[in-house]
Amino acid sequence: MSIIVFGSINIDLVATAPRLPVAGETLLGHDFFKAPGGKGANQAVALARLGISTYMVGRVGADSFGTELVNSLQASGVQTNNVFVDETVSSGVAIISVDVRGENQIIVIPGANGRVNQEDVGRLSCLLPKATVLLLQFEIPIPAVVAAAKASQKAGLTVILDPAPAQKDVPDELYPLVDIMTPNEVEAGQLVGFPVDGEESAKKAVEVLQQRGVKNAIVKLGAKGVVCATPQQSFFIPAFPVHTVDTTAAGDAFNGGLATALCEELPLHQAVVWGAAAGALAVTKLGAQPSLPNRETFDAFLKERGVVSR
Repeated sequence: MSIIVFGSINIDLVATAPRLPVAGETLLGHDFFKAPGGKGANQAVALARLGISTYMVGRVGADSFGTELVNSLQASGVQTNNVFVDETVSSGVAIISVDVRGENQIIVIPGANGRVNQEDVGRLSCLLPKATVLLLQFEIPIPAVVAAAKASQKAGLTVILDPAPAQKDVPDELYPLVDIMTPNEVEAGQLVGFPVDGEESAKKAVEVLQQRGVKNAIVKLGAKGVVCATPQQSFFIPAFPVHTVDTTAAGDAFNGGLATALCEELPLHQAVVWGAAAGALAVTKLGAQPSLPNRETFDAFLKERGVVSR
């Protein structure tokens, strides 16, 4: 079966420097490169590279970036017939700074992503009979996210929400529409209203998210691992130790690995392990989509780490 990704499509403009600048400071950097990105597109590429039939629904501008972004999605195997070219606005752009530790700062200019609306939900609805899972993020307007979640829940899909970038005012009606929510520490803290900085606070956060109606809540702790709570149990998955180069697409890779495992009918515990493995691989390379592993690399990593790949 197929997976639909409803979300953002950006071009990433990436600068590397010894450290991240403070306010008002100018730093000399090392390198600059341009790469396709956007949380939605990243997750679509993550899925397609892992062998999943993937549909992307979203918007780009009628500019050279838009053409480049659609071509890049197609080159990775993502189906783009439902990516709308909006002639009224530019494509989305993310300006990213990365330091020598792999930490980053990101400014996102939504562009066409900010125009995603009910028309795009209509394009999404036409695909629902073909799919088993929907992936959502917060780089498009929240009303469109809610409408997509409602349509997908009604159609019986598993709805996975990556609530990024962090938001404080998430509509109460969205939580019960979500089967799996996957915030990182910062996003979880924004959602629940208290700092999330490790396993214990993450356990409290997933409880709050479930009280609001989320069926399964996952908090990604980066190099510290993953906390997950289902209606039946809670568990912790340690991170795979790797050399970190750039954390930009780690969360998107995680969601790709997670959704791939679910599409292949693996249990959630195993799916979280797959997500952690995909995220670990992604941080070992620079860039968002350039860092996302293909299936051969992914399966080899799982085998090397003693994880069953099927």
